[in-house]
Amino acid sequence: MSEPVMGVVVCRPPALRRFALLATALSLLGSAVLSAPVLAVDAPASDIVFSVESAKASKSLMLDVVHAGARLIAVGDRGHILYSDDQGQTWTQAKVPTRALLTSVFFVDDKHGWAVGHDAQILASQDGGVTWTKQFEDLTREAPLLDVWFQDANSGFAVGAYGALLATTDGGKHWEDASDRLDNEDQYHLNAIASVKDAGLFIVGEQGSMFRSADGGETWEKLEGPYEGSLFGVIGTAQPNTLLAYGLRGNLFRSTDFGSTWEPVELQAARGALEFGLSGGTLLADGTIVIVGNGGSVISSKDDGETFTVFNRPDRISVSAVTAAGNGNLILAGQGGVRATSPNGAELSAKPVK
Repeated sequence: MSEPVMGVVVCRPPALRRFALLATALSLLGSAVLSAPVLAVDAPASDIVFSVESAKASKSLMLDVVHAGARLIAVGDRGHILYSDDQGQTWTQAKVPTRALLTSVFFVDDKHGWAVGHDAQILASQDGGVTWTKQFEDLTREAPLLDVWFQDANSGFAVGAYGALLATTDGGKHWEDASDRLDNEDQYHLNAIASVKDAGLFIVGEQGSMFRSADGGETWEKLEGPYEGSLFGVIGTAQPNTLLAYGLRGNLFRSTDFGSTWEPVELQAARGALEFGLSGGTLLADGTIVIVGNGGSVISSKDDGETFTVFNRPDRISVSAVTAAGNGNLILAGQGGVRATSPNGAELSAKPVK
């Protein structure tokens, strides 16, 4: 079987490493301490393969975009990592020691961040995304990591295909295989991890799988979710214990009790119910929730996720991630690169990468 995940299609054997790029569905181990088995952090520069510099990098497939302080950071195809210090008007390509597809990025402050991707790669930056080092890589997994989350500069998790859950308590110097903390016998792909206000951590994935932790990820409880299809994203809201989970065909669910119970959120587009897959979301400073997905879908809520306004971009370009630009606009990442938009998702002019 194959499972569409934000920006890639994660396939069961033997074709896991062959991923389609946003064609139809854009939505994407024991307790031993792990270290990079292929390339050490202090490897000679001559042995490191860096991403190719390209003036068109900002127009290539980008799968995630976040803030590092006031700076914007985007990651995507061929190891490209871009940063912008002018609210997304121009982008500069960072020096990155990989050419693998990067699927997710997370910063805990304006300096410290991590990016994950294919071949179970984990990259780290300590200068706001300008330069990166490879912390971990495992070619034998033949599987991507799909999301990453950190509590602070030391403690974090990465999740991915075949139930991968990696944990670190030293900023990524060592990664522990923590998948045995989950009751995930079928090794369902784990697509996203997020924190929920005043509650804990939440993971969603393949076949509607859900896991929650109230103790910082030390132990996890498996939940019976509201949906048997795959969930590509999860986001906590501004209210305690409240979160949204979303995935295939516009399925969106809201919980106010940390996932114990769920209610479906109906999404109505101009031509009827929204049926495009939803893949990435963000919580803006004013409490507005924005979620994006296939077909140029940009949906937003100002009432903590109870109701949403639906907008489909005219270009129908699939979008994988969204964040605030810092000037009232939004930054979208996905097919066709990174672009600035108005709050309702309409296109704004953009300048090329430096």
